[in-house]
Amino acid sequence: MRTDIFARLDREPEPPKIEPPRMSRHRIALFGGTLAFYLAIVVAVLIGSWLVTLDWKVMLFRPYQQWPGIHAFLDYYVVLGQRGPTAVMVACWLGWRSWRQHTLRPLLTLGASLLLLNLTVGAVKLGLGRLGPHYATQIGSAELFAGGDIFPSGHTANAVVTWGILAYLATTPRARRYLSAVSAVVSLGVGLTTVYLGTHWLSDVLLGWAAGLLILLGLPWVEPLITRTEDWIFAVREQLRARRRVPVPVAAGAPQTVLLPQPDSGDGVGGSPVLEPVATGGRPAASAPSAPAAGTRQRAHTPHVVRSERTPVTPVGSRRPPHADRSPRGGTSPARPVAGG
Repeated sequence: MRTDIFARLDREPEPPKIEPPRMSRHRIALFGGTLAFYLAIVVAVLIGSWLVTLDWKVMLFRPYQQWPGIHAFLDYYVVLGQRGPTAVMVACWLGWRSWRQHTLRPLLTLGASLLLLNLTVGAVKLGLGRLGPHYATQIGSAELFAGGDIFPSGHTANAVVTWGILAYLATTPRARRYLSAVSAVVSLGVGLTTVYLGTHWLSDVLLGWAAGLLILLGLPWVEPLITRTEDWIFAVREQLRARRRVPVPVAAGAPQTVLLPQPDSGDGVGGSPVLEPVATGGRPAASAPSAPAAGTRQRAHTPHVVRSERTPVTPVGSRRPPHADRSPRGGTSPARPVAGG
């Protein structure tokens, strides 16, 4: 019978040797090209170029009316770009990996990427204030600075980051290639779905793809901070564990040193207190006699008797009742019957 069926569920003995991606020349070139594309989209929308005209043509085409048969499916598919459900799903998987590999790097990387995404995308959304297609007021206008919050597309950027983080944290080149392809397809589909549903302009989706890709390409710059944060969390955990440790109790029969007074020697000088080891039960333990100090008179040492072992005595004698088979001292024995004649 096989016993290694659940072997993969066991925790690994030590963290795997996973080298985080570095900012190579190729990666820096991709980051610079994506940043240039990002700025070009923003400028094109600000000046009301041909890109804004394309946005209006796609919106007036109303794709959700042209292909109504896929509307129900795409309503569910677009959830893959919502931050709440996708973050929970990906966090569960990365949490399992963190537990197995004895490291917090997967969860910390996900948290750092989502934090950067919220800060960067949220700032541009609120700064430009673009209205969505359903709330447009003037045909051909870019609808900027009108109190909206759709530029860039948050669904698209979140899909790129959330699913792309799986490829970023992959442990093998083959897994990284497959996960990169899957995340690209999912994020591409989520962006086009928002255009189909009429919730975003086409330029919103283009900027969302660029915003999410910038986060993934720039994560190696955040790796040192993630490492320091992980070390700090583990150090705090060790401190809390040290505070919760219970001290080892003393054995029941271990002798303890206590202060016991010595009895009077009869010369009018009271006994001086002496440190003696005493067992837990209350009786003094055997100890080696100490040598008398120079210039002092040596007194006979009388063993100390515990109060509970002394016989209580009153002025009239002992309180213990006389024994039935013994006759009192100084008395006469009772008369015994004499047998016979």
